[in-house]
Amino acid sequence: MAMTATPANKAIVKTGEVQIRAGVVLLSGELTVPKDATGIVLFAHGSGSSRHSPRNQYVARVICNSGVGTLLFDLLTREEEAIDNNTREFRFDINLLARRLVAATKWLAGENETSHLRPGYFGASTGGGAALVAAAERGEKVGAVVSRGGRPDLAGEALHHVKAPTLLIVGSLDGPVIRMNEDAYAQLRCVKELKIIPGATHLFEEPGKLEEVANLAAKWFLKHLQ
Repeated sequence: MAMTATPANKAIVKTGEVQIRAGVVLLSGELTVPKDATGIVLFAHGSGSSRHSPRNQYVARVICNSGVGTLLFDLLTREEEAIDNNTREFRFDINLLARRLVAATKWLAGENETSHLRPGYFGASTGGGAALVAAAERGEKVGAVVSRGGRPDLAGEALHHVKAPTLLIVGSLDGPVIRMNEDAYAQLRCVKELKIIPGATHLFEEPGKLEEVANLAAKWFLKHLQ
């Protein structure tokens, strides 16, 4: 894995493009590890999105500036994305997306720069469901989960098996998704919290709302990935 050092405001970080083996496919990602990182967060993007999602990129920068590493990566290959754009057959395949997330977690555990870092998951939209399914499979090996405007309902029975402290964040103007998160919250048996951001819609596009999400996520990961 090729890594280069880049100066930051608070510390030197190692950053670089990576290729992650997940079964028979290779997934592209962007890995950033601050000096003396206290953990690492893997991002599971929403349906029809990619590692280039501006919202996840912003949240990742805030988390990284707090001292936690980040891995943004594509859950689908380019060929799968092209098919999905026409058929939508992959974006709701939560088990497939969760397997890819687990594969990326294992990949990080095998790399010198990240093997010592406790992993956490940040899921957006359908990625929230995938993050919870992956967390249920990995058990106590995952330190924390944050879901932004997520679909935790898609995790199904896996919700009962999640052990990682889980923070669900929803906008107050995202009515149907609020109900999905409230139902999922009731099923979770781990340390958990549900935060409803006043005046925010599904994508948290209103001024200052995504900043609230990023700060909440950074604090959650700092607390639980030590």
